[in-house]
Amino acid sequence: MSALALLLIAVGLADLLSARDWADTGLGQRVGTTLGLASIAALAILADLDTWGDLLLLAIAGATTGTWVVLTRRAVETDRGEGLALGALSLGVALTLLLSGWSSEAGGALSRWLDWTGLGPLTTADPTRFLLLAGLVLIQLSTGNIVVRLVLAHTGALNPLGEPQPSDRLRGGRLLGPMERVFILGLGLAGQVTAASIVIAAKGLIRWPELQRASRDSERWEAAHSDTTGRETTGSDTAGRETTGSAQDPATQRAARIDQVTEYFLIGSFVSWLIALAALAVSRLA
Repeated sequence: MSALALLLIAVGLADLLSARDWADTGLGQRVGTTLGLASIAALAILADLDTWGDLLLLAIAGATTGTWVVLTRRAVETDRGEGLALGALSLGVALTLLLSGWSSEAGGALSRWLDWTGLGPLTTADPTRFLLLAGLVLIQLSTGNIVVRLVLAHTGALNPLGEPQPSDRLRGGRLLGPMERVFILGLGLAGQVTAASIVIAAKGLIRWPELQRASRDSERWEAAHSDTTGRETTGSDTAGRETTGSAQDPATQRAARIDQVTEYFLIGSFVSWLIALAALAVSRLA
């Protein structure tokens, strides 16, 4: 599992750095990818992961990290290829798990450092599990947000670039999402699964006033523009035939998408919860 741990750490660090507001997004991507790949090499040396099996798995981890960063940036910029990016990450994780028998247990300087700290939980911690938990926590941060966004875009819950987004009505998701996932993962690791379910239920209660407000805003827009949207227009086509249609007000169309806000909230929340629960399941493997 040490190779999977390094893969998760590399992806998490790369996404954390790439997610910053860089003046040049390309530079942010390169720096993030470099940091992710450097973390794989550094941790492999510190943990004495130097067998041929380790090197093969580390190569898979490095290729997955670089591919993930490139494909996610392309998907965000072009509104295409979300499934390809998610598939690349899933394939890398799956290969690492399937070939985990070739992976050595972490040790070396990392193990000695854990003993040296003198901190009770760390001195008795298994180095491989320590790395895995670190990677799982990092994945809950920027990577979790990126996965949620890619799934939303792939399912059509997001509008094309340049148009009003459902997230405009649900503020704070980029911060609340990571906090929620880390909280759920922490409670699950502590054995407090019931408390984690309470956190999930609380999110719906917290967001309910915002959903209600969005619904009322949509109703007001519809009432204010009912004459415009309901008025039929008469014209003629290229053949000279008379045609009728309903005039559409772009403002009304934007304000009337409360159904899209609800879809955005439900899909985004479930994907976010699944990321945390999947991390909890993986943590039981080590």
